[in-house]
Amino acid sequence: MRRYGKHTDEDDIRQRPNRKGNRPRTNIRPKHEEAVEGMVVTVDRGRLTCLVEDRLVTAMKARELGRKAAVVGDRVAIVGDLSGEKDTLARIVRIEPRSSVLRRTADDDDPYERVVVANADQLAIVTALADPEPRPRLIDRCLVAAYDAGLEPLLVLTKSDLAPPDELLELYGALGVPYVVTSREELESGAAVDRVRKQLDGKITAFVGHSGVGKTTLVNALVSQERRRSTGRVNAVTGRGRHTTTSARAIPLPGSEGWVIDTPGVRSFGLHHVNPSRVIHAFPDLEPGTEGCPRACSHDEPDCALDQWVADGHADPQRLYSLRRLLATRERTEGD
Repeated sequence: MRRYGKHTDEDDIRQRPNRKGNRPRTNIRPKHEEAVEGMVVTVDRGRLTCLVEDRLVTAMKARELGRKAAVVGDRVAIVGDLSGEKDTLARIVRIEPRSSVLRRTADDDDPYERVVVANADQLAIVTALADPEPRPRLIDRCLVAAYDAGLEPLLVLTKSDLAPPDELLELYGALGVPYVVTSREELESGAAVDRVRKQLDGKITAFVGHSGVGKTTLVNALVSQERRRSTGRVNAVTGRGRHTTTSARAIPLPGSEGWVIDTPGVRSFGLHHVNPSRVIHAFPDLEPGTEGCPRACSHDEPDCALDQWVADGHADPQRLYSLRRLLATRERTEGD
């Protein structure tokens, strides 16, 4: 066995020959300083459509990103052919840090998180007042997900020509969630569009809702003709809508700095990923009262300090009731 002394030359080191004749593998990755920033507007079977300046560019994820996945709303760094012409393909080499991430799980027992959208400012929860009937538990779950992600919630109630909104608005009045009520006639005439647009201007808003509530119809009324999607009808037997939106898509609001992100209709909104301790941040009038709570307090137990906080007049009792109702959604199914 050959032994090396203290003064060996490089020529003395035995090297394994490279039979393929290519360069040896290295852990050093290019910095891609020439990469251009874009925004992901759609994702379809491994192909991502990105807005780069004023043109749409088709791209794929670079291998060096590994398992990191870009979603609608992501700001990404892109290299390659950025012309946007047909049959061209660019590469996404970097996903920029996200300001917010809206997640959900298939159900409360599923540990696998699904990122719905990234970098949104607001979550518009679209609910029909009838046909199909409203599902308060699903609304509660969407609110919890919004608070957990740091998004501002917006309640959009559709089909007010079929049922009054009073009962639902009373249920969420203590939360102080802004809302817009629309009807079919107002959407067709454009009267409701201006009211909704005021809530969206200057923000990136993700629209979520049960299938058949009129979410895509509302988005179509907000955007230009060439960017509209097809809509479906509610099944008269099951009371469920048909999925007409199969993937999320970001659409700019005409004449505005805002964006709307239309997402597929959901029938469940799992909250396995939500830490209940983060939901309290959405209740600034209650949060100081948690200082006296026992460690790992669920805020719905006999020793919770929030009961005394409310009893001393620091907050409205209805606010505490609303907080506990939202936190309890992780223990109940949407249909309860």
